[in-house]
Amino acid sequence: LRFLQRIYATGPAGGSGGAAAEGRVSAPDQLGARGSAQDSAAPGALSIVSVRHWLLKSEPTTFSIDDLARLGVEHWDGVRAWPARNHLMEMRFGELGFFYHSSADPPGVVGICEVVREAYPDFTQFDPASKYFDPRASHQRPRWFMTDMKFVRKFPRLVPLSEIRQTPGLQDMQLVKFSRLSVQAVSEKEWEIILDLAERVS
Repeated sequence: LRFLQRIYATGPAGGSGGAAAEGRVSAPDQLGARGSAQDSAAPGALSIVSVRHWLLKSEPTTFSIDDLARLGVEHWDGVRAWPARNHLMEMRFGELGFFYHSSADPPGVVGICEVVREAYPDFTQFDPASKYFDPRASHQRPRWFMTDMKFVRKFPRLVPLSEIRQTPGLQDMQLVKFSRLSVQAVSEKEWEIILDLAERVS
């Protein structure tokens, strides 16, 4: 799991090229543009692309890591905060994320999932019967997006938030500073530390 970069041999440019190289999109009128650094590369060129890690929160009474393990792959819908939405749009195929049980006793990291489909419109925003319905969204101009996540593994133990807060090297983690954000970025150092904590079974 220790990897910082991947090297891709890119083919002819095929993306829309409308977004920034990192895939970061902040304004609603830019949501349809999902170009990447590879899209603008010359045919046959080599691009070095940073591989990022993530943390995704879910209430276990609604959708737990055991549910994801049973299904194998599931869409990550219902995100309705702009910073979290933007993180979903930054995710790239094959990147890994921690699965975090929120509103639990105790809350904490319980396993790993993988991005198997990059961001696409969250269909619940168009459904008047859904609690995630957004009357301002349209199929022509969607506001909210989701990714498809695949189960990778469940940890031998839950790594509680209280332990994460007390662990050296994790004091600047988004989970510690912005604990309510449902989708967060995780640095390589933070990723490795939490992996080590997860394997410490007494």
